Amino acid sequence: MLTAKQHELIRFIQQRLEETGISPSFEEMKAALDLKSKSGVHRLISALEERGFIRRLPNRARALEVLKNPEDVLPGASNKAANDAGSSVVAKTVSAPVAQPEAANDVIELPLHGRIAAGAPIEALEGQSSLPVPAALLGPGDHYALEVSGDSMIEAGIFDGDFALIKRTETASDGEIVVALVDNEEATLKYLHRDGGNVRLDPANASYSPQVYHPGQVQVQGKLAGLLRRYH
Repeated sequence: MLTAKQHELIRFIQQRLEETGISPSFEEMKAALDLKSKSGVHRLISALEERGFIRRLPNRARALEVLKNPEDVLPGASNKAANDAGSSVVAKTVSAPVAQPEAANDVIELPLHGRIAAGAPIEALEGQSSLPVPAALLGPGDHYALEVSGDSMIEAGIFDGDFALIKRTETASDGEIVVALVDNEEATLKYLHRDGGNVRLDPANASYSPQVYHPGQVQVQGKLAGLLRRYH
């Protein structure tokens, strides 16, 4: 069952597609739903995408396709299918818009949670600012950003001063680059490996040695989804 905001958003997207053939921008969706930031729009879109109501067309930031359209069934209505389902929300398949959505440079504001070490662990500070990120760089899920400090991941193409875009998760597979919180105090960006009964955090720089911890010392807080780099 969709939340009220999810339902409102998919209705708005479908209405705009029917009227213009172009999905609305993040700014237009934020205004239509009276949200405070575009990150709220991103979370709603990700939730709808995960539930199979919409999908993002590849290689376009402003390209959404409605796959299922929720319909309200009023309480007490004589709709037998709705009563049998015992739900106030049902879905039907709708046709894709005739016109191809156009690309746009939509951005969202990701929380910027301080700096993270690509070297020896340093404290991961809770951010008091945000980082504008092109929406096309992010897939489904909740994301945040961290500024990279250090050079231990340079062989993976991650350099000091880069901004790591992190998908929030508590699980990861061996070989993935993760944000690992060590001893509930320090965070580092490393390859994750499970080595026997231990957790090994591997750098991508031959000058650094792997860090080995007891599993209880390490908590995965996200995995790398992308990078942003500023050239000065």
